[in-house]
Amino acid sequence: MKKIILASCAILAASFATQAGAQQGTVNGAAGGAITGAIVGGPVGAAVGGVVGAVAGTAIDPPPREVVTYVQEQPAPTTSVVVEQPIAVGKPIPQGVVVTPVPSNPKYAYTVVNNQRVIVDPQTHTVVQVIQ
Repeated sequence: MKKIILASCAILAASFATQAGAQQGTVNGAAGGAITGAIVGGPVGAAVGGVVGAVAGTAIDPPPREVVTYVQEQPAPTTSVVVEQPIAVGKPIPQGVVVTPVPSNPKYAYTVVNNQRVIVDPQTHTVVQVIQ
């Protein structure tokens, strides 16, 4: 029975995460998880469901394949950008790093940092994908 409850919470939280934007995903995921948890498990279920939903709501969707292909095909820049912090999905790169918008999808931009091609959200400079 517990497995069914946890699976139901996870499925519901995942559906909230895919329907909402990155910033609203946490709020919607937490709310959806808490509601489902409260229905199934009372106050304790609400607390657990809220935490699970918030974690699922912060997941970052990978960019479409066309965006990845476009970034892979672009020539490497002549100047190299090096930052001391590790580059990781979900972490922002420094605001001073110049990013180039993807023409076919302005929701994404790219740059090369520490000799790695990186797809970012141009508004927040948050790393969406690191291309190996």
